[in-house]
Amino acid sequence: MMLRRGPWPWRARLLQTPGTQGRTRPRPPMPQVLCVKLCGNLKFYQSNLYSTVVPSDEITINYKHGLPLITLTLPSRKERCQFVVKPVLSTVGSFLQDLQNEDKGIKTAAIFTAGIYGSEIAASTLMEILLMNDFKLVINKITYNVQCPKKEKLSSEHTTEMENMKSLVHRLFTALHLEEFQKKREHHLLEKIDHLKGQLQPLEQMKASIEARSEVKTNGLLWAGLALLSVQGGAMAWLTWWVYSWDIMEPVTYFITFSNSMVFFAYFIVTRQDYTYSAVKSRQFLHFFHKKSKQQHFDVVQYNKLKEDLAKATEALRRVRHCICSASRGTR
Repeated sequence: MMLRRGPWPWRARLLQTPGTQGRTRPRPPMPQVLCVKLCGNLKFYQSNLYSTVVPSDEITINYKHGLPLITLTLPSRKERCQFVVKPVLSTVGSFLQDLQNEDKGIKTAAIFTAGIYGSEIAASTLMEILLMNDFKLVINKITYNVQCPKKEKLSSEHTTEMENMKSLVHRLFTALHLEEFQKKREHHLLEKIDHLKGQLQPLEQMKASIEARSEVKTNGLLWAGLALLSVQGGAMAWLTWWVYSWDIMEPVTYFITFSNSMVFFAYFIVTRQDYTYSAVKSRQFLHFFHKKSKQQHFDVVQYNKLKEDLAKATEALRRVRHCICSASRGTR
């Protein structure tokens, strides 16, 4: 075939070679495209909406000195990075946070269970539970299939030794850091007590003012009762010796005494308390106090809660200081 210049000088065309005119070269068949459509609610198929799955060898998990070592390639720097995981202390959320802190280019990160329709694993799940089975790590909508190595089952004796070792390490850690923890606890309790006292100070002033007014009204009511009884006794004496005789006033005094007994019994039915002067005074004082509290917008519930919190914090501080003193005496 030869090249010649066409009507457009900037385009080149192929000329047919002699003997090939009138023939048509068969065209290759058009490729068929298979269309796949997702049906249903797409939120239940989040794992299928990510891009191409990267081979599982991109992320490896090995054990070194008894701790799992996760090796993966950072998306932004394209560098291999190793993360040491503490299975008992680390969680899925802390591991994903470490990934984002190491590579700022990681915008989204999540972990799903293995399978076609894997479900997302909660951030509070311990890494020890996660590393028991295979899972999928999704970083910036790229899915990585992670295969966890199977750990050999330990014998019962070895398991018992490991548990004893963990218990010993825990006791040593507690003994070495107990004093420091107690110091921090004491400082925290002191700050809490100061904060509670600051909140209680204006309430205490308002409470003292309301109590003073309620006490004045209660005492005034008691004195009024004494005056009423004095007037009643004087009236009975005047009617007995100056107006009428004792023969006439005797049944009157009987009915007055019986009426007073009925009043006292009615008080017991209404209040479910014996009629004693101290109980009557306390009841009237509380009545005046709550009435004044509503008028001055004094929150009794909040005041009681703050007082309870202050008492609990004070008791906790006393126990902490007692432990600190005991520990200091023991070291001497």
